Amino acid sequence: MLDLKIHPDLVECGTDEAGRGCLAGPVTAAAVILPDNFKNTLLNDSKKLRESDRDLLRLLIEEKAISFGVTHIYMDRIDTINILNASILAMQESIEKLKIVPQHIAVDGNRFYKMKDISHSCIIKGDGKFLHIAAASILAKTYRDEFMKLIHEEYPMYNWKKNKGYPTREHREAIKKYGITKYHRKSFKLLPEQYKLVL
Repeated sequence: MLDLKIHPDLVECGTDEAGRGCLAGPVTAAAVILPDNFKNTLLNDSKKLRESDRDLLRLLIEEKAISFGVTHIYMDRIDTINILNASILAMQESIEKLKIVPQHIAVDGNRFYKMKDISHSCIIKGDGKFLHIAAASILAKTYRDEFMKLIHEEYPMYNWKKNKGYPTREHREAIKKYGITKYHRKSFKLLPEQYKLVL
């Protein structure tokens, strides 16, 4: 069972992002404030759960959360400010969407920029340690997956409904064959360098 939050006496949100290592699509973040009596044995790091469980948990989180916010930062912005800054910006914008200003922010990962006078803690693998970060990871992942399924209809040859924009062999083969789209991150190395031995 994951802990509810770091500081039991404070209004605390958890925040996490999804899609940082993808070649296409936005980086998506969520922030969640859970009630103090919230309990769920299934809730965990979104990467450890089946898609059907994530979808069920998303509905539960949206129903039970005191407040939540979700933000996409799109490809052109990622290319302009870099993926680390885009990930942090997505988390900060999600926190700003909360109906209540948190007194503390629990961040999944090791980097964050201070927001106003709100204290924060960075927790490596926090989505496997705290319920509110795990809840944020579920929302970030499910909202981003939804977006990738939508743009799959526009460009089915990349099979984004399955690979979600991650650098799978299939995705890279499609880039090689069809080139890139408006949804690809142009600042990323989309294809591994190929070295030819000239004899």
